[in-house]
Amino acid sequence: MQRVAEDDLLQVLQYGPFNVALHAAIQARGLSLESLRRRLEEQGIAVSLSTLSYWQRGRTRPERADSLRAVRGLEVILELPRHSLLTLLKPTSERSAGPWLPVEELCPEPGVKDLLDEIGDRGERQLTGLSLHDQHVVGRRRELLEVRTRAVFQAQQRGVDRWIAVYHHPQGILPSSRFARGCRFGRVRMDEASGLIAAELLFDRALGRGETYLLEYGFGFDETGPPVTEEGRGFRTPQHEYLIEVRFHPAMLPARCYRTWRPDGHTALKDSADLRMSSYHSAHFIEFGMAAGYHGIRWEWD
Repeated sequence: MQRVAEDDLLQVLQYGPFNVALHAAIQARGLSLESLRRRLEEQGIAVSLSTLSYWQRGRTRPERADSLRAVRGLEVILELPRHSLLTLLKPTSERSAGPWLPVEELCPEPGVKDLLDEIGDRGERQLTGLSLHDQHVVGRRRELLEVRTRAVFQAQQRGVDRWIAVYHHPQGILPSSRFARGCRFGRVRMDEASGLIAAELLFDRALGRGETYLLEYGFGFDETGPPVTEEGRGFRTPQHEYLIEVRFHPAMLPARCYRTWRPDGHTALKDSADLRMSSYHSAHFIEFGMAAGYHGIRWEWD
């Protein structure tokens, strides 16, 4: 059986259709339909071989409650992001924003939900991320100096006027400065014990449906702490475009850089590709149509 590359699998999970995504996931994991049937049975879920075959060939679709339970079981067995297959069973109009991961599943720090609850849900689900660029600057003592973000959003509903940014320093250090362009900071909440910050970014107006909005913001750090070895961002919903760049001091360059990924905050981080350092002392990757989860860059100093 020919294996499917992980990047190709994530792409088809983004757009579907369901049967193509299921077939690609089965190929990527190298499992037979019989092994899937047995492992579902071990979870107390009874599905016939013919049903699994029909699903991956597009002859039938899971619709009943017991069939949807089987799809949830397949997501676990096939090591897929939660709800990735279930979302593809919804009409396109209902899944345009993709599956939405609860923040406590995406961020391993327990304090993040409390910070967001203090600020409140002010329409974040009504925004689609079209483009997001992160730049991380690392100093000569291997410390994080600055994080800068440039983002473009599109309003899915009329009236949305803000976005909540969350950042967690890898070494638990809070920022000493912050800046914003194209928006202004509203309520800001920090957790000193874990280095978490949640900031409300206020637009200059309430958006109309379908309107796009560009903003920039960032955090600076004076305290050094231990050497930083990875940076990235967690996405609660699929992203159209994500670019991450890490810039290093020319006198302190890492030995190796890797692209990293994990579907949620409870799964171990995995290296998915080697990254080359440019002659301008930076490493980056860009991804289009990527799945929800954590995407980042890890590096080794020695």
